[in-house]
Amino acid sequence: MDSDILVSRTPTAMAAQGATGYLTIDLAALGRNYQTLASMLAPVRAGAVVKADAYGLGAERVAATLFGEGCRHFFVAQFVEAVRLRPALAREAQIFVLNGLQPGNEIACAEMGIVPVLNSLAQWRQWSETARILQRCLPAVLQFDTGMSRLGFPPEERAALAAALRNGTNVEILFIMSHLASADDIESGQNGEQFAEMSRIADEFPGFDISFANSGGVLLGDAYHGVLARPGIALYGGAPNTGEKNPMEPVVSLDVAVVQTRAVPAGAKVGYGGAHVTLGEMRLATIAAGYADGLQRSLSDRGAVYFKGIRLPIVGRVSMDSVTIDISALPEGVLTLGSLVEVLGPNQTLEDIAGDAGTISYEILTGLGDRYHRQYR
Repeated sequence: MDSDILVSRTPTAMAAQGATGYLTIDLAALGRNYQTLASMLAPVRAGAVVKADAYGLGAERVAATLFGEGCRHFFVAQFVEAVRLRPALAREAQIFVLNGLQPGNEIACAEMGIVPVLNSLAQWRQWSETARILQRCLPAVLQFDTGMSRLGFPPEERAALAAALRNGTNVEILFIMSHLASADDIESGQNGEQFAEMSRIADEFPGFDISFANSGGVLLGDAYHGVLARPGIALYGGAPNTGEKNPMEPVVSLDVAVVQTRAVPAGAKVGYGGAHVTLGEMRLATIAAGYADGLQRSLSDRGAVYFKGIRLPIVGRVSMDSVTIDISALPEGVLTLGSLVEVLGPNQTLEDIAGDAGTISYEILTGLGDRYHRQYR
C-alpha cells in the first residue's frame, strides 16, 4: 500500500485531519484562574458557573478540572445541563440549577441529588410538594430579585415566603442569593443599590448564608462576597471588570485555516452585496470560519485576524462559513492553502474581538461553533 495514504484512523486523528479550525482550551490556565479567584475570596468559598456547556468549552472537562482544583459548587442554568453534568462529578460536588425547575422535573431532580434555585412562590410550592410526596427534606436555594427584574422572588412575594418558612417546611434552605447586574462596572451605582436591597432581604430572612458575587462581584470587595461566590467568565479568561486590567489568564485560543488566496484589482467587489469595493490592488485570503462558527456578522469590515503579530483586516461581509481578509501587509506567498491565522490568541483577546463586534466576551465565547477541532491541554 502506498505509504502516503497510511494515516491514523483514531477518531481524534480523523477529526483533526478534516478540521479547518483549531480551538485550544488550556485546562491548566483554567485551574490557575480558579486558584486566583479562590485566593481573592479566601476564606469565602469559590464556586464555578459552568452553564451553556461551560461557556462553550465543554462542561464535563471543565468541571472535572475545577473539581480537581478544589471546587465543590457548580452552577448551571437549566435542569438538562445538570442531568448531563451529574455523572461527570463525584457525589460530593453540588450542582445548582439557577433557573429552577419546570413542572414535572422535580422528582428526577430530587432523585439525582441536584439542587434547584427557587425563584418564585410557584417554584417553592412545587418543590415543597415534592418533598411531601417523597416524605423527606429536600435542599434548595432561594434567589431574590434585588433590582435586575430577571429572576428571583420579587419584593411582593417575600412576605408570603417568610410566613411559609416560619410555619415550618420540609425544604432545607442551603443559602439565599441574588445576582449583580452591573458588577463589571466598579463605578456603577446599581452595585450599591443591590447591596442595600440584599442587606434588607438578609434582615427579613435571618440565619441564612448569602451568595452574591459573580465574576465582577469578586472584585467589588469583601462585603459583596457572602459565603459563596459564583465566578463565570473570569474562569475562562474573560475580564471580570470593564476598563480595568484583566487579572485572569487566557484559556482559549483559536486558529483558522486559509482556504484560498487571490489578488484583485482596484474596484473589485468583495463578499455578499458587494459591500466592500477595493480602492487599489489588494491581496486577499478566505479563511474557513464564519458566523456559524462564532465570527459574528457584525465583524464585517471591522474586525481582524493576525498572522505572526501582523493585523489582517476583515474585508467585506462575514459569511456563514467563511471570512475574507486583507493580506496585503504580508509578503506574497507567505499564506497559502492550509496556513493558520490567529483569531484568538496572544494578539487578540476575547475583549478585543468582542469590541470589534460590538458585543461582549460572553457572546463570543459561547458562540464558538462545534466545527473546530478541540484540543485540551
